[in-house]
Amino acid sequence: MSGPDTDLGTRSDTSRAVAFSDAIFAIIITLLVLDLGIPDVPPGRLLSGLLSQWPSYVAYLASYSYVAVVWLNHKAAFNRIRQVDRGLHWMNLLVLFSTALLPFPTIVVSHALREHNNTDQRVAIAFYALIGAFLCATWLAFYHYLARHPDLLKEQVKGGFFHVERFRALAGVVLYLLAGVIGYLVEPLIGLVIFPFLPVFYALTSAGLYQLRVTRRISHRPPPPR
Repeated sequence: MSGPDTDLGTRSDTSRAVAFSDAIFAIIITLLVLDLGIPDVPPGRLLSGLLSQWPSYVAYLASYSYVAVVWLNHKAAFNRIRQVDRGLHWMNLLVLFSTALLPFPTIVVSHALREHNNTDQRVAIAFYALIGAFLCATWLAFYHYLARHPDLLKEQVKGGFFHVERFRALAGVVLYLLAGVIGYLVEPLIGLVIFPFLPVFYALTSAGLYQLRVTRRISHRPPPPR
């Protein structure tokens, strides 16, 4: 049987976890810009050199948006958490680990698009999709842990919230893998086009699918009689 002494040293409030996570997100976003550099062109060709680096701009925008959305989802999740135990710390570190990988596939995709090699582009898109699917899988583990440990949540949080959130993470795993398969086997640009839609989906649902469903039900409720 667990008591106050049993949890001593294994549970804490969320302040340190949130502060550490915010610092990691800030570093990740800073690293994304390192792929943007001054083009190596002769005098008088600066404009064409800057324009030729459009893949780097697109990759930076996509990954910056994705990290921003991850931060929003992270904030929304921790707003519902009362305490953090050792297991949740590890789940959080796993999410940060997968998010920190994003600058690497971003640079790989950017380089492959600039080199105009179809084979490399296919591999780059599949690689980015694999990292994206892995990131969603870590969120799936994070949500699953919270669904199994409701005692870590604030009292006003609905019991089914994180149960529903697991479907949102699972959808990301499936869609990223689908984009990677299409990009590798069919056409790289098709897979590339799918990528921006996923951060948009997670941005629109950053408060959670459960909350979205409740809000929709309230908006459709008939007004009270006067």
